[in-house]
Amino acid sequence: MNDNIIDLTLWQLLSAYVFIILLLIIVKLRKIPRNKEILISTLRMTFQLLIVGYILMYLFDNPHPLLTITVVLIMVTFAIWNIYKRIRIDLNKKMKKIIAVSMAAGTLSSLIYFNFVVIQFSPWYEPRYFIPIAGMIIGNSMTGITLGVQTLMENMKDQRSRVEAALMLGATPKEATRKMVNQAFDSAILPTINSMVGTGIVFLPGMMTGQILAGVNPITAIEYQIAILLGVAGAVALTVILFVQNGYKVFFNERKQLEGGE
Repeated sequence: MNDNIIDLTLWQLLSAYVFIILLLIIVKLRKIPRNKEILISTLRMTFQLLIVGYILMYLFDNPHPLLTITVVLIMVTFAIWNIYKRIRIDLNKKMKKIIAVSMAAGTLSSLIYFNFVVIQFSPWYEPRYFIPIAGMIIGNSMTGITLGVQTLMENMKDQRSRVEAALMLGATPKEATRKMVNQAFDSAILPTINSMVGTGIVFLPGMMTGQILAGVNPITAIEYQIAILLGVAGAVALTVILFVQNGYKVFFNERKQLEGGE
């Protein structure tokens, strides 16, 4: 650990909550009903990070492959559950299964490639590297696939008549839904592309900022950040393409006829 790191005292940390007080004052003056949500989210964020901090301290002091794998699997499971909760349209069992398989296959394969080929840390289960990298890949993939699912579901609902017309003209389900599938994929990867475009000019990513604040050489921090952004882009793309290439099939029966899909 770098000795130049500034340790925050309790009072310094508490002083940061002034920003939340400012936010509460603004929403109160503007009569925006967000006070309760802001308070709950602030408390959740604080307690969740404190608990994670103690868990990470234990994992770093007691590195073990089973512990690392267990934590990553919990992260993937929670991400899948969170996707189900964030989608505003009811999902049937087939759609939930495709989401879960796409999320697990896309994130875990990307994570394995990134750790074993790009970073190559040793031992392979080193939690100080494995868990933070997994968090960034899984978190961004969760956001991407959520947008992809939402867009595909809404498009299939709003453009049902267009799909039916294409089927009547002899198109296959894949041909009839190509535009909707492409729109879902595009909306899912757009935040990742925007993030890469703005990085370094509009904002400095959290990982890179954290490393620089911790005393790491800026060039080293930038090298890691570039690798992470590329890894995240690949993971999001892989996860979403797995979903959209299989997700549209849920809307059709065995005779390739359009069903409700919800």
